[in-house]
Amino acid sequence: MDIFGFLSLIGGLSLFLYGMHVMGAGLEKLSGGRLERILEKLTSNPIKAVLLGAGVTAVIQSSSATTVMLVGFVNSGIMKLSQAIGIIMGANIGTTITSWLLSLTGIEGGNFFIRMLKPSSFSPILALLGIIFLLSAKSSKKKDIAEILLGFAVLMFGMETMSSAVKPLADVPEFTGILTKFSNPLLGIFVGALLTAVIQSSSASVGILQALSVTGAFTYGSVLPIIMGQNIGTCVTAMISAVGANKGARRTAFVHLYFNMIGSVVFLTVYSLLNAAFHFPFTEETVGAAGIAAIHSIFNIFATLVLLPFTKGLEKLAYLTIPLSEEEQKASGTEDGFQILDPRFLSTPGFALEQCMSLAKKMALLSKDTMEQSMSLLGSYSAEQAHLVKQQEELLDQYEDKLSAYLTQLNSQDLTAQEGQGVSTLMHSINDFERIGDHALNIVEIIETMEKKHLAFSKKPRQELEVFGCAVKDILNRSIQAFLTNDPELALTVEPLEEVIDDLNKEIKKRHIKRLQKGKCTIELGIPLTELAVNYERVADHCSNLAVYIIQMEDSSIEAHGYMGNLSTEVQARFEQMLQTYREQYQFTAKKEKLTASAIRQ
Repeated sequence: MDIFGFLSLIGGLSLFLYGMHVMGAGLEKLSGGRLERILEKLTSNPIKAVLLGAGVTAVIQSSSATTVMLVGFVNSGIMKLSQAIGIIMGANIGTTITSWLLSLTGIEGGNFFIRMLKPSSFSPILALLGIIFLLSAKSSKKKDIAEILLGFAVLMFGMETMSSAVKPLADVPEFTGILTKFSNPLLGIFVGALLTAVIQSSSASVGILQALSVTGAFTYGSVLPIIMGQNIGTCVTAMISAVGANKGARRTAFVHLYFNMIGSVVFLTVYSLLNAAFHFPFTEETVGAAGIAAIHSIFNIFATLVLLPFTKGLEKLAYLTIPLSEEEQKASGTEDGFQILDPRFLSTPGFALEQCMSLAKKMALLSKDTMEQSMSLLGSYSAEQAHLVKQQEELLDQYEDKLSAYLTQLNSQDLTAQEGQGVSTLMHSINDFERIGDHALNIVEIIETMEKKHLAFSKKPRQELEVFGCAVKDILNRSIQAFLTNDPELALTVEPLEEVIDDLNKEIKKRHIKRLQKGKCTIELGIPLTELAVNYERVADHCSNLAVYIIQMEDSSIEAHGYMGNLSTEVQARFEQMLQTYREQYQFTAKKEKLTASAIRQ
């Protein structure tokens, strides 16, 4: 091989690895986290888990990616180790699909249809379709499909280039002499494991082996240990991913390693014994790309069938390697809810966004409860309840810190337009939830100050605050429920109520000034009354923000608080009707009993 042949080999290898990366990334983005959600929920049965692992890995074309995701699941407490074992086994089967696709390069024949099955024939067509989609498509889904098509075309072109570059080496005795040394099982396993550990993909390393097979230097007997080593080497990715994770995640990585190591030992032992007894004739035959794909599949199916009944044993082996600590036993059932924000999920933005949404919904309910708890103190103060509000407000701060940091990391990933908008919406929403908690704390501190000074509102201000409070609870319920259910129709009912609350805030201040002028109230009581009204009104503002974010998810062209001008005449008429209804419902002249009952019905 001259320098130009070597350059062709390097270029082909680079294109091959890049094509595999692009195709895998496109497949993951197209799935939008759906495959990961299936893995998360449907792992109760070991056989079902194996089938799911095989199916998901066949789609995303990477057992390493699946296993890393499992490490994240176990680390975050979403999945137990026992559930992950079956999926690991299935992932090893699913990854063999790639080698079968690559084996198409070896198809020979003069028939038109047979020639069209060769990647060199249909890859240009896929590349053309991919580039048309990429340049013309506006939707993110079509662009993801374009990535998959282009990635596959580049992958196959790289494979063809590699095969063409190494083909002349078949006539070089020195090169074929080196390859024949791999027939030593231990050396073959070492080389296969090393190659896969370096490129961190068993599919890619098997593809390279298939490209080298065109030299005719490999036999079935010599590639067997190399393929075993490649399956062991793919565990490196999961082992690296488990560094810094909790013990459960590290045990998952070890299960993956033990499965492949034990499977390799058992397979080679059985093969060697049977070969010694029956002297398989194919052992010394030259192996091609299809033969390598067959060995890859047979080994992984064999290992799964043999070890599936011993999943409990693999689990015990992992626990023997990393014993259960006293801290884990004490913490059993009390996992930190923030663990679901695992950095490993960032490589699958759709799923990572779902994890953030799950926590954001808990934060939404907590902010609502915190605000309602603080408002109830106005009628009957309780030091224990006031302390609970303060604790919940601190927890809301933690939610905001953890989610903001994670969403910032997620925003730096390769997101679709929909995922990017989802990240933006959540970033703004959690800030509003945290601010609602701050206002709840302000209300508690105002009430505590009144308790210390033995201050109490007279009948009129109490009734006004009760009406105001009913309106605030109403808008809080509407906005939080709209967020939880992603209901833009319910969100549209928030803004007119926010305008009514603005009017109530102005009215309560006017009435206070009138009472001051008539000597029916004091400045000392006016300060907490005004401060409470301001906090109530600010909470309504944050509720309005939440509603606008939900409406914007439906139509990104709508601007915050100026969106009424963009709505249809029919919707604006509904707005005016709701505004009038809320004004009649929440007015200081209405009877207390009627107002309370009306607010409850809402």
